[in-house]
Amino acid sequence: MIPKTFKEVIDLGDGREISIETGKLAKQAHGSVVVQSGKCMLLCTVVSNYKQADVDFLPLTVDYREKFAAAGRYPGGFFKREARPSDGEVLTMRLVDRVLRPLFPKDYHSETQVMIQLMSHDDDVMPDAMAGLAASAAIQLSDFPFECAISEARVGRVNGEFIINPTRTQLEESDIDMMIGASADSVMMVEGEMDEISEEEMTEAIKFAHEAIKVQCAAQIKLAEAFGKKEVREYEPEREDEDLAKKVHTLSYDKVYAVAKAGSAKHERSAAFSEIKEEVIATFSEEEQEEYGGLISKYFYKAEKAAVRDLTLNEGLRLDGRKTDEIRPIWCEVDYLPSTHGSAIFTRGETQALATVTLGTSREANQIDMPSYEGEERFYLHYNFPPFSTGEARPIRGTSRREVGHGNLAQRALKGMVPEDCPYTVRVVSEVLESNGSSSMATVCSGTMALMDAGVQLKKPVSGIAMGLISDSDSGKYAVLSDILGDEDHLGDMDFKVTGTADGITACQMDIKVKGLSYEILVNALKQARDGRLHILEKLTDTISAPNAEVKEHAPTMVSRRIPNEFIGALIGPGGKVIQEMQKETETTIVINEDPVTEEGIVEILGVGSKGIDAVMAKIDSILFKPEVGSVYEVKVIKMLDFGAVVEYMDAPGNEVLLHVSELAWERTENVTDVVNMGDVFDVKYFGIDKRTRKEKVSRKALLPKPEGYVERPPRNDRGDRRGGRDNRDRKPRRD
Repeated sequence: MIPKTFKEVIDLGDGREISIETGKLAKQAHGSVVVQSGKCMLLCTVVSNYKQADVDFLPLTVDYREKFAAAGRYPGGFFKREARPSDGEVLTMRLVDRVLRPLFPKDYHSETQVMIQLMSHDDDVMPDAMAGLAASAAIQLSDFPFECAISEARVGRVNGEFIINPTRTQLEESDIDMMIGASADSVMMVEGEMDEISEEEMTEAIKFAHEAIKVQCAAQIKLAEAFGKKEVREYEPEREDEDLAKKVHTLSYDKVYAVAKAGSAKHERSAAFSEIKEEVIATFSEEEQEEYGGLISKYFYKAEKAAVRDLTLNEGLRLDGRKTDEIRPIWCEVDYLPSTHGSAIFTRGETQALATVTLGTSREANQIDMPSYEGEERFYLHYNFPPFSTGEARPIRGTSRREVGHGNLAQRALKGMVPEDCPYTVRVVSEVLESNGSSSMATVCSGTMALMDAGVQLKKPVSGIAMGLISDSDSGKYAVLSDILGDEDHLGDMDFKVTGTADGITACQMDIKVKGLSYEILVNALKQARDGRLHILEKLTDTISAPNAEVKEHAPTMVSRRIPNEFIGALIGPGGKVIQEMQKETETTIVINEDPVTEEGIVEILGVGSKGIDAVMAKIDSILFKPEVGSVYEVKVIKMLDFGAVVEYMDAPGNEVLLHVSELAWERTENVTDVVNMGDVFDVKYFGIDKRTRKEKVSRKALLPKPEGYVERPPRNDRGDRRGGRDNRDRKPRRD
């Protein structure tokens, strides 16, 4: 018997709908829903252990996977099974995690898992835009302690009109691609890319998405009520001691405030804070330390956070002595690495990124093979964050989700400025060498300079800045912090990164930690970010004002050539023989693609220096060479035969034609060598295809004057003799 199901439908306002259903699938999970739009279906399940884990954080795992069967496809590779998550799946996990995590109680430490699976795919629906809705809806059906319903929505803008959850086709025409996560009351997360839009336009896009999210949150609540809202589970809260908290605050607050006001460097400041903490701990007996050790550390952190925030709100000062809108000292350098195709160092305070650029052919494009999307990237950026960058020693276990996310943000910031006619596949790699605040924005800056150093003709340079916010709802005071430190990221109310050119925003990433942040504060923060971006941009352009006109001497030059489809086979040769020999002889890389529209062949030639490229171009010219009837061409004898000479066109090496003995001279020629020899160069006239032999005909004698008294031979008949028009059809057959 099919169990009873419960369903809510959300109207997107343009004929499209999203439905949320529960009661049919995965009933042993603590909450499960199927979210559907068109033929796209997501299954989300949530489970949380009833026993608290022995940790001081929420062990939350958000997992998003796309099943290839959902699109009627097989996984690629040798093993026909889904393996590690793709970068696209990891990015969706991060988008959902960042909105869910702050809404669990800070003292809730039970192992919690959110699993979202794409079960059916629709080409017109982008599933990542519904992942946050699915996760929150499943949690609403559970007994988890969770603050309120949330959802996420993508917003695009086509021809000036905002669209909620646009299709991929619409997104290709859109100048905005933003994901917004919010509750009914507050915006909590923003991430996306834009085509140099203004701060006001970005705010309007967020408002538009928020209105749609309010409807989605209401639908979740209605579904939970119809299903039967569960009582929130009881769990063992963290131990608290108000008297101890007051004592630790009294012992530490003023000392921390003084250290914070001194404006010291990161390691010096950390050492001073640690010393104060040790002094506070020392005031307790060994028995008290054993009993309250964890609480003492917890309350010290609270006092430290309060002191640093108060310093900024009361005196406008920050941990390193800067004012709220002040940027740390910056120095830059390009062409640092002698063997790379492009390189740059960007250092801002105690954050440093070294970027490299590598240029290649379409063969080096990054292939994307997901059930929801297949394609390739001709520009991509990889971000590495080794432990030494923060003075730590820990094992490296592959690329982290954080590295994937930060690299994607920097890639989105820069990719719109790479011209569409850039012939190269471009890979940027950022190595973070020091980190104390926004290494992703340092990556954008170093990446910009490295691209210009490599000779990539960026439309405009891009800079990025990380901003923070400290606010007090009771007093109404707030401070927007430009170029935040790592510590300011942890203790602040908002962390937002903005990248752009001098003319507008190209990408952003925001995590808002306070409820009810006004749009007025948001706009003011974005405008302060713009001032900071322009300041940093000036430092970049002082270092390298414009892209280098040419690639470096040791870097490959790329030349593209279109050829008619029928010549592709001749260029490749049997079994690839021609193209392989050509690459070996010219020390170039040759890639041939077919234009899906014109069906022309697109030949990419990559080589260091012009010699090899010129040789390949000459070979292509030779293959494409078509002599015109009546034209005269210079040829060279390359082979001698009894009945003529094989000659090669000087303008098209490799193109050969037979010069028959009868076309060498007007006089009768007994031996070919009486007229021409190997290596001789002379002119011939092209007559096209000979009707009799059906082969190409060229003539040397046609360019020579006829000898005096020359008598033309009678023309041959169809049988090849010269007996005139005599009809032999009446002759009797010959007998043996």
